[in-house]
Amino acid sequence: MSGRAARGSEAWRRLGRAMSPKLNKAQVAAGLLCALLGFAAATQVRQVEQADFSDLRQDELVEVLDQLNTQAEQLAEENRALEAERDRLQTSWTQSEAAQEAAAARAEAYGILAGTLPAKGPGVTITVNDPDRKLIAAAAYLLVDELRNAGAEAIAVSGQRITGTSYFADKEAGVLLVDGKEIEAPYEWRAIGDPLTLETALGIPGGALAAVRTLGGSSELTRHDELEITVVKSLSAGEYATALE
Repeated sequence: MSGRAARGSEAWRRLGRAMSPKLNKAQVAAGLLCALLGFAAATQVRQVEQADFSDLRQDELVEVLDQLNTQAEQLAEENRALEAERDRLQTSWTQSEAAQEAAAARAEAYGILAGTLPAKGPGVTITVNDPDRKLIAAAAYLLVDELRNAGAEAIAVSGQRITGTSYFADKEAGVLLVDGKEIEAPYEWRAIGDPLTLETALGIPGGALAAVRTLGGSSELTRHDELEITVVKSLSAGEYATALE
């Protein structure tokens, strides 16, 4: 037990004895004195336990308060700067991510149109038969044009991807050349686009399938909720042109 606590306990014991029954005047006076001493000791202990600021003068307290206010303002400014940097980074990251996503979407769309990427989606298949071996390249061109005009985004025929640079040629009766490669009947066409629109476009009087029938051929069209075109076309390197940096 510390000396201060011991003195406090002793003071209260004296007060208890002083306040016992059959007190005389000396005992009452001693009790009051002990009570005052105990109160003074307790007050002193509380003052010692208080913060150090209690010993500072008023001008010193004002200076400490000013310093605390300055530090608080500096911390608030640093916090605002950090929040602004965070918002800038988040905005920059979001814009960069959106730009990357848009670029990836464009690259995918161009790859499908150029035939360098496989494609899938709703579409139609058309099986064209040529029992008399009379179908010519012009009929194939007409079929491609009608599919494109109807919104077909990817086209293939008998394992050959059709793109904007594709060409058809007649090699011999019943044999067509697609980009220099031979295909023979029956020809299987695949086209990805809206199935109903494609079917309607191909079925118009005087259209591509009508020309097939005129040449002695026949066709069978099937709609698909999901159709795949897995064959792709390789792009040759440019001989004269180079990409801009």
